[in-house]
Amino acid sequence: MVQRPPSAAVLVLHGGRETGTEPPPPGLLNLPGTRMRPFVRALGRAARTAGTGAGPASASASSAGPAFATGAGSGVLVRQLRYGHRGWNGDRADPFHDAVAALDALRDEAGDELPVVLLGHSMGARAALRAAGHPLVRGVVGLAPWCPPGDPVTQLADRDVVLVHSNRDRLTSPQASQSLTARARRAGARTCMITVRGGDHAMIRRAPAWHRVTTALVLGLLGSGSLPAPVGAALALPATAEATEGTLDLDLDLGAGAGPAGRPPTAVPPRR
Repeated sequence: MVQRPPSAAVLVLHGGRETGTEPPPPGLLNLPGTRMRPFVRALGRAARTAGTGAGPASASASSAGPAFATGAGSGVLVRQLRYGHRGWNGDRADPFHDAVAALDALRDEAGDELPVVLLGHSMGARAALRAAGHPLVRGVVGLAPWCPPGDPVTQLADRDVVLVHSNRDRLTSPQASQSLTARARRAGARTCMITVRGGDHAMIRRAPAWHRVTTALVLGLLGSGSLPAPVGAALALPATAEATEGTLDLDLDLGAGAGPAGRPPTAVPPRR
């Protein structure tokens, strides 16, 4: 049976450290990478339910470049990137370069028209935002992102950017995330921030809500699912909108409860 090429892809970028030139530890010992595995599984299940044919993740490695966990299938391809170095490492910005290399590999594999959404956590979200200027990238979903105030935003023009941040995060700043959405909107991006009340940086508290909203956002931005209507409205705000106008509350605005019984978000047709 000939397998069709993927129609879209998600590249998952885990967190890391401010500095660290050694490679991440293998397997489950790489805790930031392990933290993202439930998101990979949730995306794979949702893609299969939507009829996209994405399969379960399985580990693979390459001595020629970054290593991945790859979701096989003919629809949405889900890949998790493993960095060559544990840290951002100042001007080296190592995870950013790993992300660009992974995007280049996807383009070589599936062509120039493959739409990609980058899903990153913490340092991985910073790398995703920085790499969003790659021609394959359609959007970024950043979880508890690390958003230093001096980071560039011009590469986000004409991209959809949704940042999800706990109001109780003590490692990365939700205020900095909100500021970035405003700066990026002025630079030509379509942006939104979602606040998770009572969550934490590691996304362990209220984990089902994190997984559910992230899956809806990623597949909605790819056009493979329904994007929550309030998110669509926030993404359509003009460049002059204040940061608070594009900030949503997960519970009040999206109707997402803490557990599986939470009311599903109101949806709008898939984005194309």
